[in-house]
Amino acid sequence: MARRLFFVPEVHSARAALRGDDAKHLTRVLRVETGQLYELSDGQRHYLAEVESAGRDEVSFRIREEFSVPPEPCEVTLAIALVKFERLEWLLEKATELGATRIQPFWCQRSEDGLEKAAIKRLERWRRIAIESCQQSRRIIPPEILAPVSFESVLRLPAARRYFFDERREDDEFTPEWAESSLLLVGPEGGWTDRERTLAEGCIAASLGPRVLRAETAAIAALTLLGACLRRTPGSPAS
Repeated sequence: MARRLFFVPEVHSARAALRGDDAKHLTRVLRVETGQLYELSDGQRHYLAEVESAGRDEVSFRIREEFSVPPEPCEVTLAIALVKFERLEWLLEKATELGATRIQPFWCQRSEDGLEKAAIKRLERWRRIAIESCQQSRRIIPPEILAPVSFESVLRLPAARRYFFDERREDDEFTPEWAESSLLLVGPEGGWTDRERTLAEGCIAASLGPRVLRAETAAIAALTLLGACLRRTPGSPAS
C-alpha cells in the first residue's frame, strides 16, 4: 500500500512540519506515531520523511530521502469560462488529476454576472482543492490556479498550440498533437458570441462531437484526449 502524501509549506535543514487541519487529521484520524514514514511535497520536490514528534496542532518530520520528480510531458493550460462555483470546483479537482499544469478561469460576454468578483474570494479555497486532489492522485507538483481574467487576456497567454472548442464546429474534430505547451479554451454555458469567435480566429478550432456539452464536461474530455496523445506520441517526453 502506498504511503500517504502530504504537502508542507517548506522544507528547511531537512526538517518540515504540518499544522492546522492536516496535523489534526494525522493525529486524530490516522493516529500518527513517532517513527512512522510518510511522503511529503513542498510543491516542487518529493521526500520520504519520518515523524519526529506529533502534537495536537503540529506534526514535525525529519527528511530521510529525496525522490526524483518526473517532468510533465508538456505544459497544459486549461482556460475555462467561469461557471457556477460548485461545478467549477468539481472541475478543478478532476483537471488536477488529469495533469493540467495551469488553470486559468476567465469571464466573457455570456458568463453569469458577478462571478468574476466573487471568484477572487475563492482563490485560496480553489488552491486547497487542487492540493487535496494532488494528495489523492499522488501528484507532486500542483497546478497553478490563477485569478480570473478577461477573455481577451486569455488569448494573449503564450502557448505553442491553442485549441478553441466550439459546438458550432462539428467537422473540426479535436485531434491534438504533441507540443511543448498547449492552451485549451473552453467557453461558457451560453456558448461563444460571434465577436469572441472572431477574436479567437488565430486558434485551432476544435469540436468534441455533435452534442452540446457542459463546460466542465468539455474540459474533462479535452484534457483526457490531449493526455492520451501525449502518452502515445513517439519521441515526446511521455512516450
